[in-house]
Amino acid sequence: MRAKHIYVLLSIFLIISACSPKQRADLPTPTEPVFLTLPVTDTPAAPTETPQPTNTPLPALERAQYTLNTTIDYDAKTISVDQTILYPNLTGHQLNTLVLAVIPNLWDGSFALTSLVIDGQPVSAYTLNGQRLDISLASLLPAGGATEIQIQYTLTLPFAEQEDPSISRPRIYGYTSRQINLVNWYPFVVPNIGGQWILHDPWYYGEHLVYDPADYEVNLKFSDPASAPIVASSGVPEAQPDGSARYTISAARTFALSASREFQTSSTQVGDVTLTSYYFAFNEAGGQAALQASAQALQVFGARYGVYPHKSLAIVMGDFNDGMEYSAFYYLSKDFYNLYDGTPANYLTFVAVHETAHQWWFDQVANDQALQPWLDESLATYSERIYYESAYPDIVSWWWSYRIDFYKPEGFVDIPIYEGQGFRPYTNATYFQGAHFLEKVRQRIGDEAFFAFIQDYFNQGRGKIVTANDFFRILSAHAGSNDISDLINQYFRSVYR
Repeated sequence: MRAKHIYVLLSIFLIISACSPKQRADLPTPTEPVFLTLPVTDTPAAPTETPQPTNTPLPALERAQYTLNTTIDYDAKTISVDQTILYPNLTGHQLNTLVLAVIPNLWDGSFALTSLVIDGQPVSAYTLNGQRLDISLASLLPAGGATEIQIQYTLTLPFAEQEDPSISRPRIYGYTSRQINLVNWYPFVVPNIGGQWILHDPWYYGEHLVYDPADYEVNLKFSDPASAPIVASSGVPEAQPDGSARYTISAARTFALSASREFQTSSTQVGDVTLTSYYFAFNEAGGQAALQASAQALQVFGARYGVYPHKSLAIVMGDFNDGMEYSAFYYLSKDFYNLYDGTPANYLTFVAVHETAHQWWFDQVANDQALQPWLDESLATYSERIYYESAYPDIVSWWWSYRIDFYKPEGFVDIPIYEGQGFRPYTNATYFQGAHFLEKVRQRIGDEAFFAFIQDYFNQGRGKIVTANDFFRILSAHAGSNDISDLINQYFRSVYR
């Protein structure tokens, strides 16, 4: 087993799970949220037809609604989007500005804004700098009110297979020789918590974005329908009379999409959920194994945590050495497929399970991924252990030694991504030490209390952005007379009571 492990280490740079690629080289090392000071920029060109203001009141909304009318030129690697956001002000206070994340703008020449209209009026009072779009509202948006944002833009996808030794992980957004990958590709309103817009700086590893839940409708067509690729997406597709497809998903954190003319697919059903595996030629065995692992995990986690809310789950072989979760969608590294050995004791299986677990610990229960990344990563990692004890109990000890303890993890669990001191120390602490902490808590309080805590945490956090204080408040309520303060002091640098 050790020889196999060394082979894996030599073959790939371990991609454990959800981490976004570095976007810039000149990043600071903050420990608090980073809010950029923006210079004044040029206003966009006026739209060819000036929209007329509307006085029609918007309906009361439970969450934001995104509609993206999208046309892809697959060969040119360009995309045109006419996007509408219905944004309800659920902050509890009035707003005079909005802040949107525009991640494609981190790549030179990738994002071109052509029109920006709010409630029927063209907007000129805005600044776009890097990933951040600040919009000054013409009038205050009251608490409980809603506004309509219309954005037209084009995307020119960057080539994502470029080697860069200064970047810890491959870029996903963009295109490779075999696929295009649209992740964090549309402007979205970032969360406003305690009067602050939450948009952190990107980092060399880990995720920096925080998302409110939203409903999505993506109307997709290709400029050459005759040669349209196979599409994997977060949403459930519905064919339209004009040859386009409409994809929808509700209460999701993101909408991701991957397209390739070389995709092969295999599907299975778990209840009313359709799982589809997308993979390339000569990787059918790995594609089937990832599908089976996710289907098993969906059943295990549905019973242990709570119901999976979506009607589909896309499992996508990435033409890059990375893995990443999105709502009802995740990527697995191509090397996991290439090294698949036909058994459940391998990277492809436990990373597929890890990414499936993020459908609970990211999509349903969200957290600040930059400042408190352990809240989703520790639980997703420990979920692998829960999967193995349910599906393959004879190899749980293998999982601990091969997946976790081989790296001799150390460090405090509750570090932000900016203080990880490198990818390996960061994952050792956030993922692996976090798994050890959860195992010791489970041993201390017992299975009944532990899983009651997990379910309560899930139910209270579903649809929200939780914090470490929420986690420990709910855990304390289920620990009963069991004192876990020594475990908290051992694994966490902050005091939680």
